[in-house]
Amino acid sequence: MSTRPAGLDEAVTSLSAGARRWIGLHAAYLDSPAARAELPVTPRVKALLQLAMLRRYWERCAPGDPALAQVTAVVEQVWRSEDFPRLLTLESRYTRQFELMYAALAPAGTAGGAPGAVLARLTGGSYLTPGRKPPFLQLEARFYAEMAGAGHRFASYGELYEASPLPRAGTLAPADLDGCLVAHTLFYLGDFGFRDPGLTGEDRDRALRVVERLTDHCVALGDWDVVAKLLLAQHCLGADPRRTPSGAAGLRMLAGAQAPDGAIPGRCAAERPPAGASFVEHFRKSYKVTLVVALMTLIVDGGRAQAPSLTGAASLREER
Repeated sequence: MSTRPAGLDEAVTSLSAGARRWIGLHAAYLDSPAARAELPVTPRVKALLQLAMLRRYWERCAPGDPALAQVTAVVEQVWRSEDFPRLLTLESRYTRQFELMYAALAPAGTAGGAPGAVLARLTGGSYLTPGRKPPFLQLEARFYAEMAGAGHRFASYGELYEASPLPRAGTLAPADLDGCLVAHTLFYLGDFGFRDPGLTGEDRDRALRVVERLTDHCVALGDWDVVAKLLLAQHCLGADPRRTPSGAAGLRMLAGAQAPDGAIPGRCAAERPPAGASFVEHFRKSYKVTLVVALMTLIVDGGRAQAPSLTGAASLREER
């Protein structure tokens, strides 16, 4: 069995501690009067939904973490807000997607009330049917619908996987692939590493080769955001990114990018906030990537998540 290259366990632990510390320290800003005045509505709504997603997996991986309590307090306060459901509808392009995430990510004790009403409206409409959605959006909607306990009419995970670009991605150059779409496809299939994605051994090996090539490509580009997602995608496929050459390179790159306060200051080095930038600029540059790194390291570093076995997986062609 291969061993982890020296220093990578420490790199993951340090990345995780710093990112979680930064998120815990700044989470309350998202629901503050200052943020309401300083941040555009849609990015703030997306940031709060992302925070709720992180909280969900953080609670599963490190439930006793003091920084988690800070995040949970913010999420619970927002989900009890009478105004937040209205904010979900202000960008028509994302309204139904935001509403489904809001219902699915409701923390314990807040799932009734407004989240329950939103879910009932979605269930009674056409959003939880295939309609004209491309396969990826159907996969995403199925994932959140099942998280929310809502009925839907989407195809099986196996059919949605086969309709995605991933089974045919091995013939494409990494530059021709969307790394975020590939990573999120695997997140939804494998519940961010908490569920076997259901691929056959051959399909899993093929997908892992695609993800590793994409990771190498994005490391060469210095794309901190997509690399962090692809490292988690490797984990979802049963690989330990500390043991793959591309994963080790990605982890070292992220460790080198992390600021002393724990933030990952932008999507890439070119997007670092300039000297003298305001707090708001630092926050907007750092928030999403730092959150992704916190999510990835929490799951990869162990917690209660276990990478699915590379052998003996059930076929995705079977309905879940």
